[in-house]
Amino acid sequence: QVQPVESGGGLVQPGGSLSLSCAASGITFSFTTMGWYRQVPGKERELVAAVTGDGTAHYADAVKSRFTISRDNANNMVYLQMSSLKPEDTAVYYCATADHFLWLDGRLIAGSAPNRSWGQGTQVTVSS
Repeated sequence: QVQPVESGGGLVQPGGSLSLSCAASGITFSFTTMGWYRQVPGKERELVAAVTGDGTAHYADAVKSRFTISRDNANNMVYLQMSSLKPEDTAVYYCATADHFLWLDGRLIAGSAPNRSWGQGTQVTVSS
């Protein structure tokens, strides 16, 4: 089972950039699709980017062309490079597994995984 630890959040002005990192322990990491999720108070957690074990990336329309997800299987790391940030990107960002996700109407839908492990998340605030 993958145990994630996120880092790299902070405060950035609209239009700025920020990079997030995730250290994910677990012996099955290289075979596991990983994703970045985000959550704002009062809303469900949403999957915004996913990367399969071979490095193929997938994005929700809300972040496509602005965010880049990548992974380093040798070091069990997942990254999210965010650019052209908007106030609506403000959220707590989490790294977690994302196996069996679907792309539907511009959204990424994570597969059901009752035992999915969550880290503490990292806060991203986009504000002037």
